[in-house]
Amino acid sequence: MSLSARRVALLVAANTALAPFAIDAYLPAMPALAEAVGASIHRTELSVSVFLFGFALGQLTCGPLSDRVGRKPVLLGGLTVFMIASLAITQVESLYTLWAWRFVQALGGGACVVNSAAIVRDCFSGREAAKVMSTMAMIMMLAPLAAPAVGSGLLYLADWWLVFVFLAVYAAFLMWLLKTQLPETRDPNLPAASPQQVLRNYLSVLRHREAMGYICAVAMAFAGMFAFVTASPFIYMEYYGLSPAVYPLVFGANVVVMASSNRLNIRLLRRRSPQQNLALGLAIQWVVAMLLVALVAAGLDSLWTVVPLIMLFMGVMGLIAPNAISSLLDHFSHMSATATALLGSIQFTSGALSGVLVGAFEIESAWPMVLTMLGVASIGNIGLRTLAGRAGRD
Repeated sequence: MSLSARRVALLVAANTALAPFAIDAYLPAMPALAEAVGASIHRTELSVSVFLFGFALGQLTCGPLSDRVGRKPVLLGGLTVFMIASLAITQVESLYTLWAWRFVQALGGGACVVNSAAIVRDCFSGREAAKVMSTMAMIMMLAPLAAPAVGSGLLYLADWWLVFVFLAVYAAFLMWLLKTQLPETRDPNLPAASPQQVLRNYLSVLRHREAMGYICAVAMAFAGMFAFVTASPFIYMEYYGLSPAVYPLVFGANVVVMASSNRLNIRLLRRRSPQQNLALGLAIQWVVAMLLVALVAAGLDSLWTVVPLIMLFMGVMGLIAPNAISSLLDHFSHMSATATALLGSIQFTSGALSGVLVGAFEIESAWPMVLTMLGVASIGNIGLRTLAGRAGRD
């Protein structure tokens, strides 16, 4: 079975889209879900952070397993766990039961999504890998664009539980698609790492100064993104008073900008390095976060001043994520799933912690969100320049 760049991008994007669907599809239903489990919207929003913690752990444990036994067994096993947990969530009646099943659901999601970048790296390298990842990301943007709209429509048809039925059906579709259309991409001649070797592999990444610069950069960018994602049901629907029907339109506007930045990234890669595009994206995020803090401090944080800046902050992820991942894997092509697992676990843990910062204290303003976005954007810029040095700018 031949694998062209386009075919790889389509299959991997369909697989990777599982995560944004699992995170974003139930956001419009958050108030209804909070009422069903008898908790505040802030506490219910923390189910996003619980999911991200489980997603990080799923990647950390299953990335090395993928390098050992192959991509497809881990993919299909993770999808099975995700599907079962999604169906179980439809029956929850308490906040803690929701958190528990979201964690299990995330373990399965992390197990399958961790393979996406590894599959690309199995087939491509260097600028070609960055281009395929950028194309994959551009296709994948349809998921967070469509997910809130799908969730809003399902909420209208029935109730919040139908969102999780949809997620179970999507996982079943992926199981069929990947089983029939994706061959095993891991080279069978590569040696299988022992548990001790896996630990040494993780340590080799952690000790690699330049690699940690790229990991810090993309982890902090994801932390800023999930600070907004976690806060968005409260910020948009309660703070600014948008209805669940309008919320997906405003939320989805971020994805349109993100897709545009992915197209820009592909064009810029013709004459600029992935590292230069990465540094540009991080710098834009920091400037935008400063402007958001200034607006809130001046009392000018209306819906129509905040939304365009959030769109830009989220949008430049198209310059950050594909270039950081491809730069990292250029150093660790021989253990791509293990390196990707460490990257994913760090970035999703960072996203979970930023979600806790904006949701745990139940502050009725935009301050927790904008301060978290500024803090992580600052750390990302400093981390890239300090750890990756000139390589992070050239």
